[in-house]
Amino acid sequence: MSSRQPIAVFDSGLGGLTVLHALRECLPREDYFYFADTRFLPYGDKPEVFLRERGVAIAEALARQGAKAMVIACNTATAAAAEAIRAATPLPVVALEPGVKPAAQQTRSGVVGVLATTRTLQSARFQRLVGNHASHVRVITQACPGLADTIEAQGPGSNAVETLLDDYVAPLAQGGADVVVLGCTHYPWVAEGIARRMPAGTVLLDTGAAVARQTERLLAAAGLLGGGEGRLSVATSGAPQQVTATVARLLGRKMHVEHWEP
Repeated sequence: MSSRQPIAVFDSGLGGLTVLHALRECLPREDYFYFADTRFLPYGDKPEVFLRERGVAIAEALARQGAKAMVIACNTATAAAAEAIRAATPLPVVALEPGVKPAAQQTRSGVVGVLATTRTLQSARFQRLVGNHASHVRVITQACPGLADTIEAQGPGSNAVETLLDDYVAPLAQGGADVVVLGCTHYPWVAEGIARRMPAGTVLLDTGAAVARQTERLLAAAGLLGGGEGRLSVATSGAPQQVTATVARLLGRKMHVEHWEP
């Protein structure tokens, strides 16, 4: 394996672009291949066995294509498939998990809110996370069905997204949470809208920067750090034209998107 090979970043859709941004800020001398599995978006309502099998198939294909590391930029895929992916591929794998531990350390009210997909909140991995790191605080979990795909389809500032945020954020504000965990990579796109619905001073936590630091540590340990030129390729299992439009809406610039099926 060579340091010149790209880092693969994988998500069900384009929420993982928030993680990609953190990676490129931390590791600008890397090349990246971003894969959006939009053919099966959203992941949040898919059976766990499907997500595990799909995640392994994607990881194996990325390894064959020449990735030097894989970042699972999707909390739902992490919850369902991270262990299986690590067992199936020799690649260094960095996986997301909601920032429950730092939230429990930072709360002053003793109440932490978590916004995430239904699948993430139901997972054994998430339950272990809460049990290990947040048993001493109150954790209000709020599933957000439809939010991730509505952000992609209609945009972060759309009326449909605003309506969903009204419903999903209210229980956290009413429950006294002073730290809110953004438990899906799509949710940083609507962080301003979430903050607006919470009391002043509420802390919002996402995990992009922590993922970037962990990726840097793993690559350094494997002798694979650097070697790129900051190049970025974007691919989707769905319709490239649709993903191109969504990327332009989220990033404010057009990018070429190719079709790729693991």
